[in-house]
Amino acid sequence: MQRDQSGLEMLDEDECRALLAGAGIGRIVFTHQALPAVQPVNFLLDGDHIVIKTSRTSRLATAAANTVVAFEIDEFDVAARTGWSVVVVGRARRVTDPRETAALAALPLQSWAPGERDAFILVQCEFVTGRRIAEQVVTR
Repeated sequence: MQRDQSGLEMLDEDECRALLAGAGIGRIVFTHQALPAVQPVNFLLDGDHIVIKTSRTSRLATAAANTVVAFEIDEFDVAARTGWSVVVVGRARRVTDPRETAALAALPLQSWAPGERDAFILVQCEFVTGRRIAEQVVTR
């Protein structure tokens, strides 16, 4: 098991992708009006892309057009002091092709947010990293 300089277990890409495939909520980090923005989203992993369904007028749909974004999922048990985090960095694009939109609409992706969700954002999984804390790391 490899550890980073902080003592956290480094997850390999296959394990990171398995965690991504099993999660349904994540956070996308993008730039909005020249400032960092973070937004929780429902998503699914489809091959080498994270698929997000949003409103075509949302700030995410506007800002995530051919830009580099970060995407993060995690799970923690505060009492046990354990958990993991997976981060994906890649180029996001808004889907405009009607056939691609129809194919994505057939995926089992349900948004929790109210209102119409009529646009898809795809994030290419270019850099996928993960860390796990499975035991208390003592720092001095």
